[in-house]
Amino acid sequence: MNIIINCKHMDLTKTLKDYTEEKLGRFEKYITNISEAVVTLSVEKYRHKAEVLIKVNGLLIQAESITGEMYSSIDEVTDKLERQIKKYKEKIASHRKGKKESPSPAPQEKTVPLIIKKKSFDIKPMGVEEAAMQMDLLDKIFFVFTNSSSGDINVLYKRKDGNLGLIEPVK
Repeated sequence: MNIIINCKHMDLTKTLKDYTEEKLGRFEKYITNISEAVVTLSVEKYRHKAEVLIKVNGLLIQAESITGEMYSSIDEVTDKLERQIKKYKEKIASHRKGKKESPSPAPQEKTVPLIIKKKSFDIKPMGVEEAAMQMDLLDKIFFVFTNSSSGDINVLYKRKDGNLGLIEPVK
């Protein structure tokens, strides 16, 4: 696994780097094909923030944590990632057995009228079920993806009733 550590408003010490790599290294016992882990550590006043983005087979698993101390932020973010990875492994196992799980209702997120953050991702074509799993892993209320069967851009979103909706272009 390739681990990339970025720091904002702080210096990366050898002990902090080793601690982060050790904590992220334990995920390889759950998933062996992790291609990359991008870690961003930042400090703003008394807020120590750790963000981690893990790339696995084209899927993205992300988590972040903000505490008063960097080592506890790293501990908390790795715990969150561990729960998400276990959830991912259970979903893969249930898909293999042919079980269908109904999506659980997600907590509503507040909307902000200004664009305060912009992200770009390399995406691979995927089916609707895989996109639903990816959206659930990222804990988002919508997901934009390229549909592997049609080649079109689709949007998958969580409805207020807890189910999912799919937006496809008209042909």
